[in-house]
Amino acid sequence: MKTIYVCYGTGCKAGGGGAIAKKFADLCLDLDVQIKRTGCHGLCQEGPLVHISPLEVTYTKVKVEDVPEIIKKSVESDELVDRLLYFDFKQKKRVSSKNDWTFCSKQKRVVLKDVGELDPCNIEDYLAKDGYKALAKAVKMGREKVLEEVSISGLRGRGGGGFLTGRKWKTVSQATGELKYVVCNGDEGDPGAFMDRSIMEGNPHLVLEGMIVAAFAVGASKGYIYVRDEYPMAVKNLQIAIDAATKSGYLGDDIINSGFNLEIKIKRGAGAFVCGESSALMRSIEGKVGRPNEKYVHATEKGLFGCPTLLNNVESYANIPTIISGGGKAFSATGTEKSSGTKVFSLVGKVVNTGLIEVEMGITLREVIFEIGGGIKNGRKFKAVQTGGPSGGCLTQEHLDEKIDFDTLLEHGSMMGSGGMIIMDEFDCMVEVARYFTGFLIEESCGRCTPCRDGLVEVYSILDRITKGEGKMEDLDTLEELGEYLKSSALCGLGKSAANPFLATLRYFRDEYVEHILQKRCRAGVCKDLVSFVIDEQSCKSCGVCAKVCSFEAIEVKGKKYSINQSRCVRCRACLEACKFGAIEIEGKQL
Repeated sequence: MKTIYVCYGTGCKAGGGGAIAKKFADLCLDLDVQIKRTGCHGLCQEGPLVHISPLEVTYTKVKVEDVPEIIKKSVESDELVDRLLYFDFKQKKRVSSKNDWTFCSKQKRVVLKDVGELDPCNIEDYLAKDGYKALAKAVKMGREKVLEEVSISGLRGRGGGGFLTGRKWKTVSQATGELKYVVCNGDEGDPGAFMDRSIMEGNPHLVLEGMIVAAFAVGASKGYIYVRDEYPMAVKNLQIAIDAATKSGYLGDDIINSGFNLEIKIKRGAGAFVCGESSALMRSIEGKVGRPNEKYVHATEKGLFGCPTLLNNVESYANIPTIISGGGKAFSATGTEKSSGTKVFSLVGKVVNTGLIEVEMGITLREVIFEIGGGIKNGRKFKAVQTGGPSGGCLTQEHLDEKIDFDTLLEHGSMMGSGGMIIMDEFDCMVEVARYFTGFLIEESCGRCTPCRDGLVEVYSILDRITKGEGKMEDLDTLEELGEYLKSSALCGLGKSAANPFLATLRYFRDEYVEHILQKRCRAGVCKDLVSFVIDEQSCKSCGVCAKVCSFEAIEVKGKKYSINQSRCVRCRACLEACKFGAIEIEGKQL
């Protein structure tokens, strides 16, 4: 019997995944075939994706009208629909099996192993993948042995801090108190990040099993999964999983006849980025304003509702079943000495292949960007990669051969964060990037401490002036001073790391700041007050593409000569992006 896996992750759902699944169901009523709505398959930009097994073919950019042809050729027979196969950027040909895609060649799927291959709303699918066997093994092992295996694994928290998971678990297990909590941080708020969302949507039972094992090990009897409100599908799938696990005896009272009890509830966040910070998250669960607390009292001793609390993020818990099943030593054999295992990233921006990836720790930035990612779009030059979200930093060409692990990224002024990776090209202005992320952090700051509340506003004001050509050279010294002030005196991790975007760009792209200040020039053509576009007559082929894409009718034509009316031009860059001959120039200097 054949099985049709239709990607129903948020991206593919938006592209019509639900209608495609329904069409398959309607047309396959009389066929011996299963249809499963699954989580994210990874290559998001090629969605909606449809995979057919055992034919092992994956179709990309599928539309509802393609379904009858797929059924006729690949369900009723074993033929392929060539036009729907993925065109591999490196092999220069269409490839039928996703296992043969260059996009997948450097990946090592552990957390994402079953995402895309099971129905997240069907516990039977999870059990068929050896689901909850790690929990049964953990109960037989006993709490001390579970704690030992997690410590041996070397797993570090995947939420951004990179703290040793085993050490945190042991601290909570030794804390005194009749009631202990286990909490999952699913409040993923970084721009361009969707790792945790995809895991919660695509394999919620994996997260639950990790939480249950954790609760057993530390002696917790109550738990919460804190999910940002913008993730309705994750909330829905998690609740279905909780209900199914409770009914099957994996949650609730006397879990699998062990005498161990655990209740897990979902708490929907209010969309505040700061609630990704541990103490702010717990205050939000308690019904209070989501503001961080001072760190002299640790949550492991006095956390949620004043009780000892274990807090890990989605991906951290999702690694636990693998650690328990295979052993901590086997897990620590992957990755690097101080950063074991794999890491899930969302790969977005100016890269050819955007999507969800999982790679072994220690892989280089070059391998991720130019092999998995396929390099920079439109043949442009790589400029920078932002890692760690809005509180991370930008790394440059000189860092492409650096390993991706917690310590290496910190060493170069960035951070692992939760796993967002934004790729930038030569048409990105690093001063504007710093201004954008600083503005984001101002909006998301809780406003409790002076460094973050007032310091970031001053930083933004300086960056804004520089993008308008009103900056002064002494502003650069002021930015560095403010950055050190934030790092040393802000109350929480958000404030302490808020300086990373502008300090990193100052460190690696200082020449762009100087150009903005002294030459009143933005080489990327982004800062509108410093930019004017002109058409070079010798390079122009009079193809008319620039005029077609200009929404403001700023392109004027006299005979075969094209020019730009500066009074109408709003510097939207549409003509610059569309011209294939390099005829559009910025301030008379061609990029």
